[in-house]
Amino acid sequence: MSNVSATGLREVDLTRFPIGYHQLHPDIGFNFQLNRFWNWVGEQQMLDELAAVGPRLLTYDDWRRELLELSDRALDQGRRLPAAYYARLADFYMHHGPQPDPRSDGAVRRFREIVLAEHGIPDSAHHWVPYQGARLSAYRLTPADPVGSIVVFGGFDSYIEEWLPFLLAYREAGLDVVAFDGPGQGAVIAEGTPFTGDWHLPVGAVLDYFNLDDDTLHGFSLGGGLVIRAAAYEPRVTNVISMDICTEFDKLLGKADPRGLAVLQDNLDTLPAELVNAAADQARKLNPVADWLIGFGMRVTGTTAPRQLFDAFKAFRTPDVSPRVTQNVLLLAGAEDHLVPLQTLGDQQCTLRSAKSVTARIFTHTEQAQNHCQIGNLGLAFTIIADWLNSTTPHR
Repeated sequence: MSNVSATGLREVDLTRFPIGYHQLHPDIGFNFQLNRFWNWVGEQQMLDELAAVGPRLLTYDDWRRELLELSDRALDQGRRLPAAYYARLADFYMHHGPQPDPRSDGAVRRFREIVLAEHGIPDSAHHWVPYQGARLSAYRLTPADPVGSIVVFGGFDSYIEEWLPFLLAYREAGLDVVAFDGPGQGAVIAEGTPFTGDWHLPVGAVLDYFNLDDDTLHGFSLGGGLVIRAAAYEPRVTNVISMDICTEFDKLLGKADPRGLAVLQDNLDTLPAELVNAAADQARKLNPVADWLIGFGMRVTGTTAPRQLFDAFKAFRTPDVSPRVTQNVLLLAGAEDHLVPLQTLGDQQCTLRSAKSVTARIFTHTEQAQNHCQIGNLGLAFTIIADWLNSTTPHR
């Protein structure tokens, strides 16, 4: 199937995406997660509730308790989408210990069942894609008379169902949408298949299964780096959307704990593994963000010690593969992304030496899209992507 027809994408109703990045919590990471999941709902009552509960979210225990209560209350009130995303919010911090919180399965089940039902996604849209003796969870959302195709995947901590509003906007625009959880993600990590840096392998399995060719590939968050890694080795990909730039995922450990983990990271090759593990364990006791990142990271990478995790994260870098990318590339970056430094945009541009074209877009505070993955103005991000897809297609 051709990527985008000569007539271009169809007009999309973007009022489904609210505009605004709100101050809901003093901690920048907690505040992002609250904004992130509210953005998929856009309900004023949910925003008011998050603003009210924010000051009470001091620990992970507070987070899980309060958000599960909000989910139950919203469900009792018949507010199904807020209930679903509250459940997913509660689940977000249930996976940093040796064992997940026993409430996790129920929270995820509530989230997935409600969002699929509320968005009218039939069981027939879901597929299990064979992958190296395991399977990947995928959805295909096909419009009448599609004008092209796009494959979408997420990052470090997402379920692909979270992005259903964006996926449905793609379908409304006329694209045949395939979206999947790959190794280490969502429904797939629940089956025990850990992350791989060789992202062309799961992408290839999905393209084979759905018989796709001449395709656009869209990765978000860590997927913004994985999409570069996949495109470098997958000739069936024509266009690449990186949302946001993620050239060196391992450097995020340093951002979580700049005085502790950053030092370990900078000296990783010269320190004994025992010392690295002991220092990382101490950082986890002192820093809740480091605790979550290391605990959750070991779960999704299949590692059992911090030193192994640090080594596994190196597989997600892009500088070694970027020169192989020959497709059209769109790079999206938030000017105030709290996870991905803006300087990585320039780093990524410089290494895409063989790309057919490279287009970059920085989103600003004025646009309310300044943070990670343009949470705060997803409608603007969609508009930029759609315009770019139209511009990369020769019109006859």
